[in-house]
Amino acid sequence: MTTPGVPADLRLRQGVMALVRELGLLQADRTPCGVPISVSAAHALTELSADQALTQSVLGKRLSLEKSTVSRLVADLEHRGWVERSRDVNDARARRLCLTPQGQKVAEQVSEARSRLFARIAAAIPPDEREPVQHALDALVRAVRHGKEPQ
Repeated sequence: MTTPGVPADLRLRQGVMALVRELGLLQADRTPCGVPISVSAAHALTELSADQALTQSVLGKRLSLEKSTVSRLVADLEHRGWVERSRDVNDARARRLCLTPQGQKVAEQVSEARSRLFARIAAAIPPDEREPVQHALDALVRAVRHGKEPQ
C-alpha cells in the first residue's frame, strides 16, 4: 500500500523505527524476547553456541561490530563467566572464544525465549501474508547491506 505524497524513504524509515521500538531494541539491558542481557550479548552467545571457538575478529564480522566494541562485549561476557578467551595456537595475535557451561546455558535460554517470541509473532501474521513478509525482510536486509557499502 502506498501513501500519496509520502516519499518511500520516509515511509521506510518510519516503518523500521516502529519495528525497532515494538521489538524493544531500544532497551539496552534486555533482549526483545525478555532475557535480561543486551541484544549484542545475546547475539554473541548465539554465534558462539552455533560455532565454538570463534576468534574475536570473526565474531565482530558476524555481528557487524567494530573491533573495540567486540573487545568490550567479550570482556563483559568473560566477566559474567559466560566466555573464556585463549590465544589462538596458529596466530598469537588472535583470541579464540569459547562458551563456558554457564554461557552455554544462557545461550540456550536466549534461544528458547527467541523461539517463543518469534513463534508468537509468526502466528500473528495471517498465513497468506507470511511468505511476502519473509521476502520483504530478505529484500530489506539485502538493501541495508548494499546501502552500507561505500559508493
